[in-house]
Amino acid sequence: MNYESIYKTSFCVHELLQKTDKTKASLIIGIPKENQSEEKRLALTPETTALLVEEGHRVLVEKGAGIGINYPDYAYANAGAEIVETHKEIMQADLIIKISSPTLEEVEIMKPRTTVFSFLQLHQLSKPTLELMAEKRINALAYELISDHRDISPFVTAMSEIEGGYSITLAAELLSNAHGGKGILLGSIPGISPTEVVIIGASVTGVAAAKAAMALGAMVKVFDDDIDKLRDIRNTLGQTLFTSTFQPNVLRNTFRSADVVIGAMQYVNKSQSYRIAADLVREMKKGAIIIDLRIAQGGCFETTMEACLPDHPHVFDKYGVLHFCEHNITSRVARTASIALSNIFSSLFIFLTDCGGVDQFARLDRGFAGGFYVYSGRMVNAYVANLFNLPVNDIGLFLPGC
Repeated sequence: MNYESIYKTSFCVHELLQKTDKTKASLIIGIPKENQSEEKRLALTPETTALLVEEGHRVLVEKGAGIGINYPDYAYANAGAEIVETHKEIMQADLIIKISSPTLEEVEIMKPRTTVFSFLQLHQLSKPTLELMAEKRINALAYELISDHRDISPFVTAMSEIEGGYSITLAAELLSNAHGGKGILLGSIPGISPTEVVIIGASVTGVAAAKAAMALGAMVKVFDDDIDKLRDIRNTLGQTLFTSTFQPNVLRNTFRSADVVIGAMQYVNKSQSYRIAADLVREMKKGAIIIDLRIAQGGCFETTMEACLPDHPHVFDKYGVLHFCEHNITSRVARTASIALSNIFSSLFIFLTDCGGVDQFARLDRGFAGGFYVYSGRMVNAYVANLFNLPVNDIGLFLPGC
């Protein structure tokens, strides 16, 4: 994560900046074990753990936390981490770095004023959890909300590149006979019509998915409501790429011939959200595939929204169309995803430490401050607040000196 321009773009007075620079923070960082049947990723690798220990931090890793990414406990111990036995011990750390959103049970065993990083997985958050955070004056940051000096989330970019590329690998598997598909090769060979791949959303995920599909020879069509994104993706991938806004007739005709449809719209912090109507899915070919990459944000299709409910199967048939709706497909390539996350944290923590800790860094950097959805127990993100019908505050009111 590049924060080299932090001091140029800082909105704090120069005297405060100089004073803050002289104070380095030493933290107790906790890495809990996730529910590994659903989430195998981990935010820190042993290599980054060693860097944090060298910086003077104390790193606690829950026993077995690295199993999902094939890092044994001794790899973290050799890096200087302390291996602890229980989840409760981890939750006593000053700063907790998770993947899944904190649960009510986890917040109950956190000490007051803890800071917790995680993805914003709305299906796991609840109003009682947020209310308990308020009572304990917890700081909660979401990776999707943290941005760098370009106003881009490096965490989202890294995960989006992985999920976009992997979604095409997954689609190829689902189309094959081995996985109950129609026995179609994703791509093209001479004399056979190319596979048609439709991508809903021209975000980083959409670009990565389109690039991977086109490399295999598929015919790719991308839809988005942002004409600038459509222009950018076409400039990036070439004039042969079909792009369109959400024109009903164009969408209908495209869905009728599609072999694979990938949902990649971004909904977090957006005032509007688009979902593909069930009527369009009903008109798709039998044996076609839908892969929804935004289940954690409510889904891109009317037919996948039900998959957001607890205990609903991740793979199911609807109108003869196979729906794939896992919450976090990057967990299928967990080691790659974890290394990508860890690379970002390694540089983020250097600046966080040099600035004097979480609160001081938030005062100096707007992009980091924007990552909080709960700050000192107060809801400070309108998107999350509106979803749970909670009052929202401006975080600037609680960061003196800014």
